[in-house]
Order: sequence, then C-alpha cells, then structure tokens
Amino acid sequence: MFKSKAGQRWQTWMLMLLSLLLAPTMRVSAQTPPGNDPGSQKLFNMEMGPNRSIFRPSHDPARTANGLAKTPPMGWNSWNKFGCNIDEKTVRAVADAMAASGMRDAGYQYVVIDDCWQGKRDADGNILPDPAKFPSGIKALADYVHSKGLKFGIYSDAGSMTCGRRLGSQGHEYQDALAYARWGVDYLKYDWCYTGTRNSEEAYALMADALRSTGRDIVFSICDWGVSRPTMVDKSMPWEWGEKIGNLWRTTEDIYDAWAGRKGTSLGMVNILDLTEPLYAYAGPGHWNDPDMLEIGNGGMSDVEYHAQFSLWAMIAAPLIAGNDISQMSDATRAILLNRDVIAVDQDSLGHAGHRVRKDGDLEVWSRPLADGGRAVVLFNRSERPADITANWTDLGFPANVALKVRDLWAHKSLGSVTGHFTAKVAPHGVVMIRLGQ
Repeated sequence: MFKSKAGQRWQTWMLMLLSLLLAPTMRVSAQTPPGNDPGSQKLFNMEMGPNRSIFRPSHDPARTANGLAKTPPMGWNSWNKFGCNIDEKTVRAVADAMAASGMRDAGYQYVVIDDCWQGKRDADGNILPDPAKFPSGIKALADYVHSKGLKFGIYSDAGSMTCGRRLGSQGHEYQDALAYARWGVDYLKYDWCYTGTRNSEEAYALMADALRSTGRDIVFSICDWGVSRPTMVDKSMPWEWGEKIGNLWRTTEDIYDAWAGRKGTSLGMVNILDLTEPLYAYAGPGHWNDPDMLEIGNGGMSDVEYHAQFSLWAMIAAPLIAGNDISQMSDATRAILLNRDVIAVDQDSLGHAGHRVRKDGDLEVWSRPLADGGRAVVLFNRSERPADITANWTDLGFPANVALKVRDLWAHKSLGSVTGHFTAKVAPHGVVMIRLGQ
C-alpha cells in the first residue's frame, strides 16, 4: 500500500496536521455552560475546527458504532502479572500457551500488551517500541501472535504520557493509529493518565475516528476508569457517551488481587462488582461494561473466590481478559478459565447483562436473561460461613408454577426439573451457578 519511505513520510505529516486541526478545544469557565452536564442532549460550547460537527461526539447523528465486539472480548493482558516487566519473549510464550492450553479454542482471542512497550519517537514523530524489550519490532510480534490463530492488542494513553510514564498519543492520534494498523493491531486499550484539562469524550472520539480512518478493524477499549477523582478535571462517565465511540469502557479504577478493600487507587474484586452492577442497562452487543481484568491464578484470592469472580464477570457480560501467567498456570486455574458452560453465559448472543435480583444481608441472587429464553443464575455468599441460598422463580421473571430444567455450571451436570424455586448450600465467599431452561 505504501511504496516508499518518502510516501510514508508525506502521509505521516498529513495525519499529524489532521490530528491538530480536528481536535476541538473546550472552553473552561467557572460555571458549566447549560447543556454541558453529563447526559445532556444539548450542544457543547466548543471552538470549532473546519467541518466539525456542532454536536457532542456521542450525540452526532453521523457517528456510527464500529460494528465490532458483538460479544464481550476474551483474551489476555500483560499488566496484572507483569506490569512494566514485559518483553517479546514473554508475549510469545503467552501466545504459545493460549494456543496449546485450549484457551484459544474456548474463545480467548486477544493477546494484549499493556503499558511500557514504548520507546521513543523518530524524527518524524512515529512511535517506536523499546528496542531492548522488543528487538524484533511490534509487527513481527503481531505476525507471530496471528500465526497462532490469535489476535494482537496494544496499549496507549490519551495524555502526553502513559500511566507508566512512557510516551502517550496526545497530538499523535492519527499517526499512532496508522502505525497500529500497519503493525497488524486488532485491539487498543487507551488509558487516561497525564491528560490535564482534556475532555474525555473528545479525546476518545478523536482516537476512535483515527482508528476507523485506517480501514482496519480495531476493537477500542476505553480506559478512563469511570471515577471522579478529586484531582480530575473531567468527571464524565464513559457509559454515558461510549456506545458509538468504543467497544468497552472501564467502570472503575484498577482491580487488585484481593476479595475486597483498597490498595492505593486499586480496588478489590467485590468493590468493583458493586460499582459495576448498577450499570447493567448500559451494556449490549458492541458496547460493554468493563470491570477490569480477571485475577484468577495470581494467588491473592482462594480458588473459591476465583470461581466467584469468573462466574460474576460472566453474569454481568464483562470482557473475560485473563491477567495471569498462562504459560505457568496450575490445573485449578486452567479449569476455571476453561469452563465452557460459564463462558457460554458470558458470550450469550442476547447481550443482556445480568444483575442482582435479591439480597438478604450477605446472601444474594443474581440473574441474567439468555437468548434461548432461559436464565443464568448465581447464588452468591459474601459471608464467612456456609449458607443455604434460594432463588425464587418469581424473582427471576418466571411464574412460580413453571417447571424448569436446572444445570449446575461448575459441577457440569443436570439436576433435573424443578418447580418454583432452587436452593443450594454455598461456600463462604463462593457461588453456585446454574442455568435454567425448559
């Protein structure tokens, strides 16, 4: 497609110029102008560039979704296990393991390099990988991942720097998007560090447009955390504007490998679950709530608690992005990540996220409608003691007198036909997950 270095250089400079011309600048005042509040259908007060729409990006009638991620993305991301200690040898080993372990065949597609892959920019502003960590280059690595029947993802940031203080994409959106397309990138996680007074909807819409302009299908992961930190100027929530801009949006700050609590700016598993659950109505095919990655296999929780995370992430139609070292995982970890009955719930084509339908103290019932007319149900015990939990058909939207077939998704067996309700004993911090149908 690009026949010479001169031709590539000319196109690069043109795309840099477009990035500068097409980025609207928000007027900041002491009082928010009417219509600029989150969720408003009115217009932003903008300094307009040439031919720019007068609408907020999410309300522009000309904007369409990219048509990708009709079910929640599944794959692996480097951050939870490796942080900045990532290199091409590690990524190749993960790709090998995903293909050999059965993960690829179970639906895991994306191998995503998170932060700290970046090196410098060249004289023309093109982003380059760290030569010590990725001596073969990103394209060669993407080609290797593709050769395993997998897809390749990468990370950047809407600010001047990434969260790991590498080079961000601000001011280079179209240039970086073109680089990703040339390398064969299929997925971009786009973070929100060092963004200053930038407006998140504008920033993510700009990168979304840049990705679309390349002509390559690239799933777009909005990672602006969905929080109102005191230090953040922009307080918008991505589920309010992300449907036609990205394919998934983070609902909270980062997860860390613990049942509950806070560690710096990171939250435990149930804290994130509780913040994400009320947002279930925003999820659907092509646009998903993202409660952050799976911690399964990283050692901070018990296997019972990891069963709970996997089950509940499937119930809320979350992306299933493994965050462990899958080249070294235990049999117990593999059994959780490869549970196809639970994966089928997560990937159900109806695309309706589940939510909590009953709560009695620490004992909960969660329900998710499925494409076949049935329900996935989780009995969830937050307490420190075993407990009997009952799911009543009327809480699930079924008549009390209907007989439903019950399948236990962790025991992988049918429990016969049941009328009116289902009761099971649930371990502390554990779940029982069933599928109901006729």
